[in-house]
Amino acid sequence: MRRLLPVLLLAATLAAPAPAAAQVSDLALAQRWAPVHYQDTDSSDYDADYLSAVNYDGNWNGLDNWENEPTSPLLGTVSYSVVETSTHWFIVYAFYHPRDWCDNVFCESHENDMEGLLLAIRRDGSTYGKLEGMVTVAHSDFYSFTPAGSPYTNGRESIDGPVLMQSYGGQSRPTTRQEAKGHGLKAWDGAAFPGGDGVVYYPSGTAGIPTSGNDRSVGYQLVDVFATGGLWARRNNAETFASFGTFRGDNGKDNAANAPWGWDDHDDGSDLPRGLLATDPAKLVAAYFNGEGTFSLTYTRNGYR
Repeated sequence: MRRLLPVLLLAATLAAPAPAAAQVSDLALAQRWAPVHYQDTDSSDYDADYLSAVNYDGNWNGLDNWENEPTSPLLGTVSYSVVETSTHWFIVYAFYHPRDWCDNVFCESHENDMEGLLLAIRRDGSTYGKLEGMVTVAHSDFYSFTPAGSPYTNGRESIDGPVLMQSYGGQSRPTTRQEAKGHGLKAWDGAAFPGGDGVVYYPSGTAGIPTSGNDRSVGYQLVDVFATGGLWARRNNAETFASFGTFRGDNGKDNAANAPWGWDDHDDGSDLPRGLLATDPAKLVAAYFNGEGTFSLTYTRNGYR
């Protein structure tokens, strides 16, 4: 028994349950940590850089989103999902644009575009937990960031920078930034928008529309990926998706945009397959970072499974 005791203690340390806390809804948790979002815009087509829902034009047809973008209202909307282990909540935020676009012959546009991020929130006994790490999606690359005070250190992937926090609605929130046109997403670095124009979106709970490509205060609403009739419920619907995790689109490069369960970093290893950032975020975070401390890989709730 004496030989087994250290092993048993180690196992308890690795997957110890989080301290008890008041139950919080997924929406309340996602709203608490929803980022202040800095969206760069390009003056040659400002509204092509505005956030919207996948069904912004009143339907789920992936083949008419490019065409309807100039005439349909682009209400600020961000999709989210929450999965949990005994030690952490993992929140995905997905930012949709009808067009991934460019204005020169040396790049390739495509219909539909969705990039986003993952937050790792420690269940520390408080109502909303503590932010420990962020992984963002920029095309076929993931980037890692940590807020001040995080225990996380470099793992398989090097940490790319800090998560800058900004107060909004009485809470300190992470900040994010998306490029114009291609919409690659990273943590905001505190710099001004290139060219001086951009839209700043705040998680007000109300979907706003920018008054211009340089509107510095626009609200956005959150929509649950797992909602009845929502994005995950339609995952096998050929009207919206060309294949699992890939949106249907026929402008520019066909079928070139992905939902969260289709996101993939092109060179982070074959053991971290496509979609893992959403479907098995604990495994991805454990690989990308070291220094996690008590960290369970077993889900108590995961709607992707």
